Amino acid sequence: MKTGIFYGSTTGNTANAAQQIGALLTGARTIPVKEAVKASFEACGLLILGTSTWGLGELQDDWSDSLDSLRAADLRGKKVAIFGLGDQVGHPDSFVDAMGTLYEMAVAAGATVVGKWPTDDYDFLASAAVDGDQFLGLPLDEENQAAFTEERIAAWVEQLLAEAF
Repeated sequence: MKTGIFYGSTTGNTANAAQQIGALLTGARTIPVKEAVKASFEACGLLILGTSTWGLGELQDDWSDSLDSLRAADLRGKKVAIFGLGDQVGHPDSFVDAMGTLYEMAVAAGATVVGKWPTDDYDFLASAAVDGDQFLGLPLDEENQAAFTEERIAAWVEQLLAEAF
């Protein structure tokens, strides 16, 4: 199954996480989302979408030019996993909200979302990226929990391999 990791990054943290994820998935392509078109999304059997959350729950800016392509893509029969970066201390009531936006778009395009992650070990008030006691993907907090990033990514990739392949 062809895997594409599509990400938007302002400070480099999301790009670094995308590279770490890609290094653990043989043959995965890591693609800045601003370079993606509809066909880029449709060419993959597993899409991993990454974004940071800005302001009060907004997607990272690079996604704005590619949202129409993602919305137009036919993702029926494809798997999508989402990771997001946020600051649970500075923005506890909108922590990784942008992951929720990507989740909604993926589901609307017909994808099956994999890679939900437990909310345990995070300290936030609210998130649009939570369903019950799980995040809709992998949240990373480089501001407050950078020491957990490598371990979380490794465990999440193992989870994806079990769920998606």
